[in-house]
Amino acid sequence: MSQDSYDVVIVGGGPGGYPAAIRARQLGLSVALVEREHLGGICLNWGCIPTKALLRTAEIHHLVSRAKEFGLTVGEVEVDLKKVVQRSRKVSKRLATGVKHLMKKNGVDVFNGFGRLAGAGRVAIEGDVEGEPPTELKARSIILATGARARILPGLEADGELIWTYKEAMVPTTLPKRLLVVGSGAIGIEFASFYSDLGSEVTVVEALPRILPVEDAEISKLAHKQLVKQGFDIHVGATVSSLEKGNDSVTATITGEGTESKTEVFDRVILAVGIVGNVEGLGLEGTEVEVDRTHIVTNEWTETGEPNVYAIGDVAGAPWLAHKATHEGVLCVEKIAGGQNLHPMKTERIPGCTYCRPQIASVGLTEEAALERGGEIKVGRFPFVGNGKAIALGETEGLIKTIFDAKTGELLGAHMIGAEVTELIQGFVIAMNLETTEAELMHSVFPHPTLSEMMHESTLEAFGRALHV
Repeated sequence: MSQDSYDVVIVGGGPGGYPAAIRARQLGLSVALVEREHLGGICLNWGCIPTKALLRTAEIHHLVSRAKEFGLTVGEVEVDLKKVVQRSRKVSKRLATGVKHLMKKNGVDVFNGFGRLAGAGRVAIEGDVEGEPPTELKARSIILATGARARILPGLEADGELIWTYKEAMVPTTLPKRLLVVGSGAIGIEFASFYSDLGSEVTVVEALPRILPVEDAEISKLAHKQLVKQGFDIHVGATVSSLEKGNDSVTATITGEGTESKTEVFDRVILAVGIVGNVEGLGLEGTEVEVDRTHIVTNEWTETGEPNVYAIGDVAGAPWLAHKATHEGVLCVEKIAGGQNLHPMKTERIPGCTYCRPQIASVGLTEEAALERGGEIKVGRFPFVGNGKAIALGETEGLIKTIFDAKTGELLGAHMIGAEVTELIQGFVIAMNLETTEAELMHSVFPHPTLSEMMHESTLEAFGRALHV
């Protein structure tokens, strides 16, 4: 039975909010969760999960196209786009239903509506019924987990038909022959990879000097090379200055640094130029909550400047990743519950993954960042082409790169490109959290034959001890 007074009220039911609610109930706190649209948030309904379902289709399509390489003969592969999208939506719906079940199982009261601060220790919930007064809840602690939305640049506004954000890109009714992707972060490159593998001619425009700019420069360079090899047309250090819509096409003006502008015609355009925190209408005016460039400022314990008000996930600081939001949500409620021996989250130990082809994954410092920090470093590299399992899989394009402090042996960073690296990276994440040195990694026995052996070899190579390169 719902009530009007709780230990914790959480505004937002995404990958930060709903795990926070579950953990709070495990700790014996009474919890209300306010969600305006879908439990599971953008990640589950319109982000992480449905995109991976789409990318799985693209991966299978690519593998079938290589059938002869593996001694198989198959007929021509046709793409049924409607069924591709239906499968993606079905996967998302299944998980959203699961989150609803988890809320009921854990005794979390869920309120449908838009939540906002209504004074000290109060949250007002505005429902969808016009003229209906808002419900008001009292709370000892309030967690803001309202997420973010796609950033729109002036003059490049999405219309949902010819110019898409991630939402429209996930539910296409036709496969564009020519596609322009503006932005080359994880979201942009994943969609570019999906559409390219299904047959679209893809152009990517990135304003910065290289694609995947948050990744290690060496990995970024390898990704660029592989995507061009697949047929991508990539413009770095360039911008899209205008988009002119036609009946069923878009004319884009692309301007590169030091080069003349040129126009190209595309069937569709995907805008992937970052995110904007959902801070509007939250009732932050008159509070001590600080907002910096649309994101709520918090300390290492997710606390805002307003007493007993916390913020987690995409509405708070970078990195803007679902798994970071989940960890923050758990940390936040454990802090609220007065937990002992808590450890603030170290953002440099949060892995990042891009599920394009080839996959990209990383954790810790890039080589450039490690050098800027000062001190001597050791860098190890091991190519996929030297790994037996990679050769057996037919996946010989890739690299595992590790960075160590030369004096202490501390693992400072790990960067990967190649098949299944989004699964491999967690080994290095655990190693970093255990403050592992090269000695422990060298003395660990890695199973053979596996892709994970490359993690071992990369460590050995950093210290001049590689066996297979």
